[in-house]
Amino acid sequence: MHSFGNLVWNEWLKMFKKRSFFLPYVLLAGMVLFMAFMLYKFSGGSSTGYEFAQLAVTTKGMGQMLTLLAIVVTAGAVAKEHSMGTVKLLLIRAQSRTKILASKYVAILIYILTLAAFMFVVSVLTGQITFGMESGTVAIGDVLREAINNLVYTIVYVTLTFMVGILTKSTGPAIGIGMFMVIMESMAVQLLARYSWSKYLLFTNVDLSMYSGGGSSPIPGMSLTFSIIVLAVYLLLFLTAGFITFKKRDVA
Repeated sequence: MHSFGNLVWNEWLKMFKKRSFFLPYVLLAGMVLFMAFMLYKFSGGSSTGYEFAQLAVTTKGMGQMLTLLAIVVTAGAVAKEHSMGTVKLLLIRAQSRTKILASKYVAILIYILTLAAFMFVVSVLTGQITFGMESGTVAIGDVLREAINNLVYTIVYVTLTFMVGILTKSTGPAIGIGMFMVIMESMAVQLLARYSWSKYLLFTNVDLSMYSGGGSSPIPGMSLTFSIIVLAVYLLLFLTAGFITFKKRDVA
């Protein structure tokens, strides 16, 4: 366990030393501040602080930008090791390939968690400062629930991107496929909602915010528990495909 912790720490340091490490934090903060300014200017400050924060972190709001930024970060986690030839140095260590790949995935998850927590804090503080602390229909718990829903949403697409990066050994296709899936998600749900079998698709289940506030699913027979189980199966499939490929691939 100690050796695995060292591997994760090493991957985190590799990410931290990149000049682009803090760029997603800056972009998220900038977008939240810009959104608050525009909403305050054109709505006359009619929102409450928590209403703004909920809008900022929700998947249908600014939260999707976090997902897109996370996809860009994740795409090169393994692909760049291949393109730069450093994967050979990585695999000569005494650690197994499974541990090495798992440490990369865990480091990415930690990074995404920090991004989500950062966006949550910035959104709440910005909302309170800009729109005041008056109570309304939205409470801090509602904001936190939407942030968690968006975190799950991001983790699913990041895991998909992680797998594509392993399979293709290329950053471009990983970013392209990951972003394409995010962008086409809403359209796919609308087009396929008429078919009962579509409730088993990733698109239909990935946004858990549809169950917030007593909302209903687009297809009968779906529930929060059902969607969580479906997402867990997809995550398992993505990780299994990625780990098996990485473990068996010849990098000589």
